Amino acid sequence: MSPRQLPCGAGLGLRRALLGPLAEHGFPAAGATPAAIDFFEIAPENWINVGGSLGRQLRSYTERHPFVCHGLSLSLGGPAPLDETLVVKIRRLLDAHGIALYSEHLSYCSDDGHLYDLMPIPFTRAAVDWVAARIRRTQDLLGRRIAIENVSYYAAPGREMDEADFVREVLLAADCELLLDVNNIHVNSVNHGYDAEAFLDSMPGERIAYYHIAGHYDEEPGLKVDTHGAAVIDPVWALLERAYARFGTRPTLLERDFNFPPLGELVAELDQIRALQRRHAPAGRHAAHG
Repeated sequence: MSPRQLPCGAGLGLRRALLGPLAEHGFPAAGATPAAIDFFEIAPENWINVGGSLGRQLRSYTERHPFVCHGLSLSLGGPAPLDETLVVKIRRLLDAHGIALYSEHLSYCSDDGHLYDLMPIPFTRAAVDWVAARIRRTQDLLGRRIAIENVSYYAAPGREMDEADFVREVLLAADCELLLDVNNIHVNSVNHGYDAEAFLDSMPGERIAYYHIAGHYDEEPGLKVDTHGAAVIDPVWALLERAYARFGTRPTLLERDFNFPPLGELVAELDQIRALQRRHAPAGRHAAHG
């Protein structure tokens, strides 16, 4: 199946809890209403080797709508050997469904077994070399460049450099693309006391494949938790608009993992993404991927 083009629009994570509401609005048929979901994103781990009715449902979506895959468990920064068997399975899924773009977290989540959380990679020179080599190997096995995501984190053990410097050096050493998570920038800026706009401005715009935007939870005034379980807040919208103004528009994915509101509320957030994209399109609309 040939890859479908990823439009510079607003996408939504395809969660199984949303399959019913989406069907009520005519998805996955092409031209379904509301026609406000320009592309979808799935976690490949949730769909590898899935057959039966769920497998057929996924196929009905990927035949009609553009998709990206966002990994959860490859553990690019982990100490254990790279799970090449998983990478091969991911490639089969990408090829079978015509999905051009795969992304993963710049973190680790396993050692001698899975930790079921995204742990921060130490911001060190040695870690840059380690994770970049694993990204390059992943790209070789997949036969395509991948995008890595800046993650939310709550501790920075063994730190030798700033987070922004670490991200830039990994991108350069691995020669990969960037999935820029705008909400994670905001969350980290509050939790670690840095300037969110300065961090954003320091990212290499030419490597941005697409954006993530999401809501989070305020544990207390100085502690935000990245949950993907709430609506996007105004400071995050402002940061996304700054990204569009600085780098030009890119495909942008709304993440929502639980506490799902009526689909119309998610569509309203997608409409807000698209309104910002229209406002900044003259600054340089990004070419579609795929």
